[in-house]
Amino acid sequence: MVAIEHLRIQFTDDLRIQRLLNGMWQVSGAHGPIDRRTAIQAMLAVHNAGFTTWDLADHYGPAEDFIGEFRRHLKTAQGAAALADVQAFTKWVPRPMPMTLRIVEESIGKSLRRMDVESLDLLQFHWWDYGNDQYLAALDFLAQVQQAGKIKHLALTNFDTEHLQHIIDQGIKIVSNQVQYSLIDRRPEIRMASLCQERRVWLLTYGTLCGGFLSEKYLGQPEPGRRDLNTASLQKYKQMIDAWGGWELFQELLKTLKRIADQHTVSIANVATRYILDKPKVAGVIIGIRLGLNDHREDNAGVFGLQLDAQDLAQIENILVRSNDLYRLIGDCGDEYR
Repeated sequence: MVAIEHLRIQFTDDLRIQRLLNGMWQVSGAHGPIDRRTAIQAMLAVHNAGFTTWDLADHYGPAEDFIGEFRRHLKTAQGAAALADVQAFTKWVPRPMPMTLRIVEESIGKSLRRMDVESLDLLQFHWWDYGNDQYLAALDFLAQVQQAGKIKHLALTNFDTEHLQHIIDQGIKIVSNQVQYSLIDRRPEIRMASLCQERRVWLLTYGTLCGGFLSEKYLGQPEPGRRDLNTASLQKYKQMIDAWGGWELFQELLKTLKRIADQHTVSIANVATRYILDKPKVAGVIIGIRLGLNDHREDNAGVFGLQLDAQDLAQIENILVRSNDLYRLIGDCGDEYR
């Protein structure tokens, strides 16, 4: 547990989080069926192994319900005090529409009930359409709900640099922005990271392992066809790899990561994760877990003692400089959703 503890970070004054967050997108229904009972038992095992921080959303199928049931099981097994070790970060992803305090209160109230908590640790807000400025009204109302004690901290998901800055300039306290960030997608380095440094906003990153593509499983393998991409994650990140530089260049990256991983006696995924964890203002990396099927917690622990040196980074950069500019092709963080 000591090794795991040293990879924690003081995220806010009252939240010390694990830097490897358990991502619950996989229970949303786009990755196959999940057995509820098995999932809850898996959550308890993951938590007891020291991975205590969860990332979820109101629209990730039963994710919020799973957190509530997990908390009840944990309380029964270990006592109410054990709940203080759980950090659960959810999201609110409303349809762009006229916002009222009642709409916001009802939505947050639903998450509170599902997660069986009196206050949300972190509410990460997402908005699909910047052309509809009701996102500012939504954030104002969220701030009111926060003042009422129903939300501890406000955050964003997939906001670009311009709109993050605008929100902060409106006087709304934002703790973090969740963005896609990986060896394949380094768009946060163009503008986002510098603003976060300046305005003291953390980054929580997803897609850091490209849905599992950044692993030994795909090293030396032929390019997967459509039938092989049997989860939403694989479909999404194969498109990112194609835009980045294609399968041949990706194989060169995997070979390089494998050489580095072997030198440090870790995995390709460990190297890819550590690379992003070491970037400025990155508080944590979200790694998806398929509850009851595979959570990779033993392999993920390899990140804890890994340090990439200048030679490692130079080898990686020799591949990355040959890739395409995703910022130019796609736009800033989150622009692929708009």
